Amino acid sequence: MKKYLKAVLLFFFGTSLAFSQTDNSLPVQATIKDGVIEGNYNVTNGISTYFGIPFAKPPVGELRWKAPVPPASWTGVKETKKFGPRPVQGLVFGEMNSWSDGVSEDCLTLNVWSPAKRNSKDLPVLVYFYGGGFVAGDASEPRYNGESMAKKGVVVVTVNYRLGIFGFLAHSELSAEASYKGSGNYGLLDQALALQWVKDNIAAFGGNPSQVTIAGESAGSISVSYQMASPLSRNLIHGAIGESGAGINPTLAPVSLAEAEKSGRDFLSKAGVKSIAEARKMSAKDLLEIYQEDGRFGFPVVVDNYFLTKTLPETFKAGEQAQVPLLLGWNSAEIPGMAFMQGQPYTKDAFIAKVKESYPEGWEEVLTLHPHESPEQVELSATALAADRFIVYSTWRWFDLHRNHSSQPVYRYLYSKIRPELVDKSRVSGLAGGTQSADSAPPAPKPVGAPHAAEIEYAMGNLHLVKEYAWTKDDFKTSETFLNFFTNFVKTGNPNGEGVPVWTAAKSGDPTPPVMVIDTESREIKAPNDARYLFHDRYYKNEK
Repeated sequence: MKKYLKAVLLFFFGTSLAFSQTDNSLPVQATIKDGVIEGNYNVTNGISTYFGIPFAKPPVGELRWKAPVPPASWTGVKETKKFGPRPVQGLVFGEMNSWSDGVSEDCLTLNVWSPAKRNSKDLPVLVYFYGGGFVAGDASEPRYNGESMAKKGVVVVTVNYRLGIFGFLAHSELSAEASYKGSGNYGLLDQALALQWVKDNIAAFGGNPSQVTIAGESAGSISVSYQMASPLSRNLIHGAIGESGAGINPTLAPVSLAEAEKSGRDFLSKAGVKSIAEARKMSAKDLLEIYQEDGRFGFPVVVDNYFLTKTLPETFKAGEQAQVPLLLGWNSAEIPGMAFMQGQPYTKDAFIAKVKESYPEGWEEVLTLHPHESPEQVELSATALAADRFIVYSTWRWFDLHRNHSSQPVYRYLYSKIRPELVDKSRVSGLAGGTQSADSAPPAPKPVGAPHAAEIEYAMGNLHLVKEYAWTKDDFKTSETFLNFFTNFVKTGNPNGEGVPVWTAAKSGDPTPPVMVIDTESREIKAPNDARYLFHDRYYKNEK
């Protein structure tokens, strides 16, 4: 009987303890410029979180398609305990995992993870911009979660910004009404205002407004490159991290204001919308529908003479970018080789034909630079060309511009860890990190390297929050190395530190600069194939 009673009591108290500890949050408040906010303090790990903090007025009504303006102050205490809505968007890259509170135009919020104790101050700060091609994504995705880095002593901020038609439509009527006589770039202007918010408010969370590193992947990385170049932001940042992407031809490079305005006018005219005033009266649903019916992939970034005054190569060559340490790189197989072969087999003859078709004036050099004797070589070379044309070359150009037009250190990586299979075998991975039914996608080839967006959850230390993949011990080892590189860089402007391989900064003009290959066993090598990028430099006419 005593044994039975003991077992019952152990079960009762054990389950009660388990239930009582599912929520470890204690309300905590912070006073920022606009008022008092209340978030949660986790008593088990010491991290304070504030989610859904407004950094701008809702961009609705007459504020739709205008540069963001700071929020109105409030009285009392604003609760900031759940993520705000994600920006209006369709399902573009498969089913993305998000903890957001629905979808809304009223989306200009940010999230803060802080490890600050009661007397902490001047902690380093990371501000992260999500990817998604400027048409999808949001700041509440688990892979961007800031808790793991916060545990290492960094205040982490993730930022929502407007997307698609709501974030990048330019039009002559919009330019006429703006004080700076430009339009478009609203999503990038949202990011710039968020950086100003960080400057004004991050001390309330123990952060140092003079030690802010910005980071992002894909469109988020492209955003980092633009924020480095913008006169609105370049004095607000003190370090930059780019994961696969820069706003340099052919990757979401800016167009002239006249071209962007024409694109906007043609779009609205085709939809039968006669004016911006009429468009502002339309519902978000109707605008999203006409955008989706048009079949376009977003609207271009603009040299609007306000956020951007020049292209990135022009800005960096003039030394007008943020003069800060830069850490950047890309993945070893950003996009499958079939994106280059376009349905043709991985044979020598098919590869030669496709190269001649794609590079009618430079095909001999392309073939010299890309081995193609066997199907295996063809697949690797087709993968390299597809990746370069998609996003790798532009990232390399950003690297090359900053190391040659700045005295600040530049660190380059190649992420090569092949992630494990999905837990659910009926699904396949999407291009930007989401998944989709295998029935609705072409058969996935065996990976020859790390695909686009695969590194995010590793770099941010969030494998445990991304449940779709069957992570192994090697994955967690790779993640710890990558997270330490990022954390060290945010803290010091240098990725080196205890427990990670030595990573040498690139020197100006070095034809074989050091590259950190990040994998289960990370190591530094000399860049083996930069001739590929020098060829594309001439091909895309960015070298001038």
